[in-house]
Amino acid sequence: MTNLKLTTAAWAMMATTALAGSDSITLGMVLEPPNLDPTAGAAAAIDEVVYANIFEGLTRFGPDGSVQPGLASEWSVSENGLTYTFKLRDGVTFHDGTTMDAEDVIFSLDRARAEESTNAQKALFADIEAVTAPDPLTVEVKLSAPNGNFPFNMAWGDAVIVAPESIDNAATAPVGTGPFTFVEWAKGDHVSVARNDAYWGDAPALATATFKFISDPNAAFAAMMAEDVDAFPNFPATETLSQFEADPRFNVIVGSTEGETILSMNNKSGPLADVRVRKAIAHAINRQDIIDGAMFGYGTPIGSHFAPHHPDYVDLTGQSSYDPELSKTLLAEAGAEGLTLRLMLPPPSYARRGGEIIAAQLRAVGINTEISNLEWAQWIEQVFKGKDFDLTIVSHTEPADINIYARPDYYFQYDNADFQALIEKLSVTSDPAMRSGLNKEAQQMIADDYVNGFLFQLAKTGVANAKINGLWENAPTQANDLTGVSWSD
Repeated sequence: MTNLKLTTAAWAMMATTALAGSDSITLGMVLEPPNLDPTAGAAAAIDEVVYANIFEGLTRFGPDGSVQPGLASEWSVSENGLTYTFKLRDGVTFHDGTTMDAEDVIFSLDRARAEESTNAQKALFADIEAVTAPDPLTVEVKLSAPNGNFPFNMAWGDAVIVAPESIDNAATAPVGTGPFTFVEWAKGDHVSVARNDAYWGDAPALATATFKFISDPNAAFAAMMAEDVDAFPNFPATETLSQFEADPRFNVIVGSTEGETILSMNNKSGPLADVRVRKAIAHAINRQDIIDGAMFGYGTPIGSHFAPHHPDYVDLTGQSSYDPELSKTLLAEAGAEGLTLRLMLPPPSYARRGGEIIAAQLRAVGINTEISNLEWAQWIEQVFKGKDFDLTIVSHTEPADINIYARPDYYFQYDNADFQALIEKLSVTSDPAMRSGLNKEAQQMIADDYVNGFLFQLAKTGVANAKINGLWENAPTQANDLTGVSWSD
């Protein structure tokens, strides 16, 4: 539990610095995280609070998407590609004062890959055969097969390093090694953090930060206009961005994300097991209407699960172009006319607004939908974990995650042995040209199988006080990294 004296002192400091405005910041977030342990939850909102702020991994993503040193200052790989050696930074401590060393890395990786692990991205650790420590500042990870992507995998929020002394409370009182320490979580309102004066790296400019949860777009707009919130890195009311652009108090920050926004289909749910039905749904969708109506023009159409800014991207939107007459023909061939499907929508506006538009488009080809608006925790339990749904809309913001289609137990339950073999080949391939070819083949395969309705790449549309510097423009991972954020004089 958080020490009361520490909490009181931190809040006193926040009250003082808030008046100055030079080393305190309040960030708006649409979704409240269900917990604060990134190693035991799938919600992007967890990483939006804790990634690079409270928790750190062996490696980390930079704002440009590059893989950079984290708790490991350097690493090397053996000639056969089976053993990675990580050199840890000396003098690193967790927020509770305990030392971070090789034993904590072993604990974290073994915990993540354990059979009973609840890590949402266990596939990141599937190749690990053994983790050993020649000395307290050296970790050797032996893999079962070469994996040129392993340093990339270790940069995910799901791979942060935790300690056995504090992991049991990580969901509500996280203890990491990062530049900020957890102060409090006022459920339904905010999470606050304070600068870690014992941090091993460069001290952040900010002394305190508050992540304020505002799910309603109108309330988000009002909070920014009243300057109750200093920045909203993923602003939910895109229809109001022009008003902020015209106001010299604010900067509008538009970038790209890793968020493939899809109409997910349960590939094992009744008629959706038939590729003709999935293809009919894909051709019933008018992507541009969804982008215009739900996102006010912000978003890039996609035809497979791959980011358009990636050099290996293939534009496959034409393969599932808007063709309602073809949809009707395919439904008739499949004997699926008069179909009714359950459409489960999580809270984000892209899902709620987009869901209404898609429901109308499906109705036009003879598919009725029963819409259920779920809170995030409900969506995780019923859809993501329980697989009790027909259709849902969600942005997959994890970086370069086409490999999820090789997991037959994943929530949309796509099971294709050829695709699984393709991803297995990709995972052991290090040659850039060969990897590029395999990435393109993977995009084509899931487009051919109409696994999901591929909608658009989520744009990162943020609003910030014009005096704030250092917020990420793009989102190579789901994070509000505060390490480089500061105020101008």
